[in-house]
Amino acid sequence: MEYALLIIAGIVVLVAAAAFSKKLGVATPILLVVIGIGYSFIPGAPHLALNPQVVLDLLLPLLLYAAAVQVPIVDFRRNLGGIGMLSVVLVVISAVVIGFILYALLPQLNLAAAIALGAVVSPTDAVAATAVAKRLGLPARDVTLLEGESLVNDATALVLLKSAIAATAASVSLWSVAGDFAKSVVVAIVVGLVIGFVTVWVRSKFSEPVLDTVISFVVPFAAFIPAEALQASGALSVVVAGLYSGHQAARKFRAQSRISEQVNWRVIAFVIENGVFLIMGGQLAGLVQESVKHPEIGLRETIALGLLVVVVLLFVRALIVAPVLWRIRRAASRADDGRERLSTLRDRMKAWRERSDDDRTQQRADRAEHRIAQRDADMVDLQKNNVGWRDGIVLTWAGMRGVVTLAAAQSLPQGTPYRAQLVLIAFVVAIVSLLAQGGTLPWIIRLTGVRGTDAAADTRELASLLDEIGEAADRAIDDADIDLPEGQSVDPEVVQRIRDDIGVLAESTWERAAIREGRSPVGPHAQYGLLLRIAIDAQREALLEARSKGAYPSRVLGRAQALLDQEEARLERRDVSD
Repeated sequence: MEYALLIIAGIVVLVAAAAFSKKLGVATPILLVVIGIGYSFIPGAPHLALNPQVVLDLLLPLLLYAAAVQVPIVDFRRNLGGIGMLSVVLVVISAVVIGFILYALLPQLNLAAAIALGAVVSPTDAVAATAVAKRLGLPARDVTLLEGESLVNDATALVLLKSAIAATAASVSLWSVAGDFAKSVVVAIVVGLVIGFVTVWVRSKFSEPVLDTVISFVVPFAAFIPAEALQASGALSVVVAGLYSGHQAARKFRAQSRISEQVNWRVIAFVIENGVFLIMGGQLAGLVQESVKHPEIGLRETIALGLLVVVVLLFVRALIVAPVLWRIRRAASRADDGRERLSTLRDRMKAWRERSDDDRTQQRADRAEHRIAQRDADMVDLQKNNVGWRDGIVLTWAGMRGVVTLAAAQSLPQGTPYRAQLVLIAFVVAIVSLLAQGGTLPWIIRLTGVRGTDAAADTRELASLLDEIGEAADRAIDDADIDLPEGQSVDPEVVQRIRDDIGVLAESTWERAAIREGRSPVGPHAQYGLLLRIAIDAQREALLEARSKGAYPSRVLGRAQALLDQEEARLERRDVSD
């Protein structure tokens, strides 16, 4: 009964924190950590335990998959070089630097165990970083770099942690660690792709959204377990499977299945990630009590070491972020020359196509032109979303630690010297980075003047995209071959109605763009939305009245309710986009 009450109280706290965090201007993870810390010092309050294996083997795959399916693979591919630097090179360098510092300061700690703690505190938190970044409206490329880094660096850190722990019990060479790391990455990518392909194929055969969503719950573990069994990175395998599944969803799954999956995974991620942050804060008092028992390294010295690690991590991160941004700026400066070469290549491809009537040649030309268009779009994106020193400051300061850091620290072997102090150091790093860096990140963004994407420009591009796909629909209607009874043809009024319905979406989006730029008053589509809201409210009242009278069967009332819900959801999506 006590645990049930704790769970109920915890969920109430999660919901309340999420609701009030927006009003307070604070990210939900930060607020929950503060609440958890306050709870930990309440006399007689039940101790909140965080089993590291449950976090690393059960909760982490779910969180990584939930985040990975939301990441656009095009953005991930475009920033793969920067993501690789931040998620691999930065983690390894940070772990080694922190390891040597702790090895020098703690006399009984061997180098392998010190590097193990360095690996623990190196990865940024996927939830904390992106939650703060998106809420503050950072530029798209900054958000992609933070998301990609936090997805992949967990895998790097955990592989490095395993190697370091193994080195504490046996002699392990640098080359063997590098070989194990390379093998772990390659095997994890292969397993993730195979599991992603198989599960997408299986899920595409189901027409029932509930069954499809249930299968999606298995995907993270289907990718994690075999990768770990093969001594590879289960975390990276989950990320690869999630990226593949998210990319294929628009092509392979039904619309209702996609909607159902998104809602369910958002709920799962919300409960897990925020619940862990709450528990994370609630462990502080217990960790402090355990740490003060050590005769040599007291609480004050342990906290000082934790603060030193935070400063060193920020310094090392700044050193790696600088070349990442330099590489992006260098590529952007060369984009014009690259686009000219692509234009020349496109002209040659067009001439080659015109000289040949062979089907295979035409197919090759189609594929080549697609790749040229893709590369050209990449260069345009580089120019539109370029970065500067301001982005470097924000990206450096946004490197917050969280759930994985604390869970991985608690997985250190029991015989490790200064184990309690090392766990508390990891906790200090996570808490300080969340509260100090996360809490001041809005101020840093205002100080540097970094601006997010232009909402009006995004609306114009959306309208252009809708025009483009609308033209494709028009061509499809012109070429449509519908099987009708002999002598019957499609009614022209039906064709025109379809064309009108298709055009409304683009027209209303162009109208919203004009309103946002102050070029137009409330137009006909906005007026339509206002009147539709009045009509839906009246329909719902009439439906509730009919239900109260019991004049219609429940199944009929349920269907009418579902139709009204769909229409209202469509209207709410329009309101959100406005």
